[in-house]
Amino acid sequence: MNSETRHLTFSNAPREQNLITMLWEIQRRDGWISGANVKALAEILNMSPLDVDETVSFYHFFRSTPSGKHQIYLCDSVIARMNGYEDVRAALERETGARFGGLSGDGLFGLEDTPCVGLSDQEPAMMIDDVVFTRLTPESVSDIVAQLRTGKAPADIANPSGYNSGTLDYVNTIVASNIRNRGPIFFKPMRDYHAVLQGVLARHPIEIIEEITASKLRGRGGAGFLTGLKWRLANEADGAEKFIICNADEGEPGTFKDRVLLTRSPGDVLIGMAVAAFAVGARSGILYLRAEYRYLKDYLERQIGEFREAGLLGADILGSGFTFDIRIQMGAGAYICGDETALIESCEGKRGTPRVKPPYPIQAGYQGMPTVVNNVETFAAVSRIVEEGGRWFASMGTDKSSGTRLLSVSGDCARPGIYEIEWGMRLDEVLAMVGASRPMAVQVSGPSGECVSAAKDGGRVFCYGDLSCNGSLMIFDESRDLLGIVRHFMDFFVEESCGICTPCRSGCVDMRAKVDRVIAGTAAQQDLDDCDNWGKLMRSTSRCGLGTTAAKPILTTMKSFPELYRDRLTAGDGPLLPSFDLKKALQGHEDAFQVLVKETH
Repeated sequence: MNSETRHLTFSNAPREQNLITMLWEIQRRDGWISGANVKALAEILNMSPLDVDETVSFYHFFRSTPSGKHQIYLCDSVIARMNGYEDVRAALERETGARFGGLSGDGLFGLEDTPCVGLSDQEPAMMIDDVVFTRLTPESVSDIVAQLRTGKAPADIANPSGYNSGTLDYVNTIVASNIRNRGPIFFKPMRDYHAVLQGVLARHPIEIIEEITASKLRGRGGAGFLTGLKWRLANEADGAEKFIICNADEGEPGTFKDRVLLTRSPGDVLIGMAVAAFAVGARSGILYLRAEYRYLKDYLERQIGEFREAGLLGADILGSGFTFDIRIQMGAGAYICGDETALIESCEGKRGTPRVKPPYPIQAGYQGMPTVVNNVETFAAVSRIVEEGGRWFASMGTDKSSGTRLLSVSGDCARPGIYEIEWGMRLDEVLAMVGASRPMAVQVSGPSGECVSAAKDGGRVFCYGDLSCNGSLMIFDESRDLLGIVRHFMDFFVEESCGICTPCRSGCVDMRAKVDRVIAGTAAQQDLDDCDNWGKLMRSTSRCGLGTTAAKPILTTMKSFPELYRDRLTAGDGPLLPSFDLKKALQGHEDAFQVLVKETH
């Protein structure tokens, strides 16, 4: 066994449930995860090396080959490409002497592309080790690389004032929050968390569930399941132990609201988790933080520590006899872990493979026990509902979409950032508010959502019955290549599919090929008909939300902008599809073809 691996210090979670944390510790020490370390971990955990390697290979940020001293990940998102990505990418290759996907000759730098890192309001952006750099230009890239060559650490470059990484000053120095407006629910300063939690603990758990039910709060992660109902079912579920998990794996491109909540209102989230634990009878909580938000970890750990010191977390909270504590589980880069069952698998140290349902997490979740999984924004809203009352919350919004909604706005607008709106607001009102002067298309809820026409759909409203936005709003003006954007989204789904089910694994690739045909001008009407039929098949047979929504970039743009597709179609000439290149297919086989023709005649 590798002696260094033997002496690694691991978190207080059960080792067999904490493989990902152990892998992170090895990689942070060595820069990569060697075969020797895989074998040693397998021995420690009584697993096979193949089982360990299965987890290593699944996640984007685990490296099984030596990396550069500084590993640089440049965000390759649609929004980044609208704001100078190509120039920044070229500057990184020029200044580091490395090519993307490889290392520099001196071993100092490694370059990789990565999908959206939750910074769409300040692109282009990159991660160097655990530190992010935003609003990049070729000039700023040159300066950053030059400083790295002198031996400066990335944190010293991004944080020249030397703020402690556990402070808000540190986070604010490297990443802007861009809160553009403040509504009645979120980002309230100077809240008395003692009073909020004391009020909760003075009541019966069922009373708290009834308050949440009265609020009509629906989960803010995208699915929109009624929070009160979920908690009631978890309360009634049988289990020796119960768990609360906060889903902070904000991987949907264009979404960054949870990042800002964790930065500016982490106490709201922690209190919301404690309320959920009291309501359902849980003693342990996990905040699952996406790897791209690693720079928030020390800050959040400090917030959790301060809550413990104040008696708001831990044993016998506020003298009530109620015990609940929270730990942070880092992700390792996998969009699929936004699915609650894939996230639970990841918390258990495994591949983020979605589970077959039923059973649902509230029946058998983390470690097989009843588990409540809610989104960051949901828990933050809960903290306000128990303070002001369920009816107060339900008085806002619409009858079936109560309260407010945080929007992460990016793209072609004057004021990208975070907006709090009441459900029921029209799309054109939001576009005017954010300063979108010439909007053509709006991607609602990221690639897995709906692309709508600003001109035709401006009267549509944000609510669960219409534009049920999960928080991402990307705006594209008339200068943008919408088909190119669709192609980029399909690349994303091809890369992020876990591959466990055929409809998603193969369907994403085949649907992307159809877009390629449209762009190339070789698509026929049959190709569009195939997209429609295959999209329905993917939606009805895929195992999780990724597969069921992966065709939507194509299907929703076909609906909202049919002319983009129709104008590029070509008519077939003969029995072969226009996309079939006979000359290319026969390349290298011309002699055999001639022989076949002669024999046929």
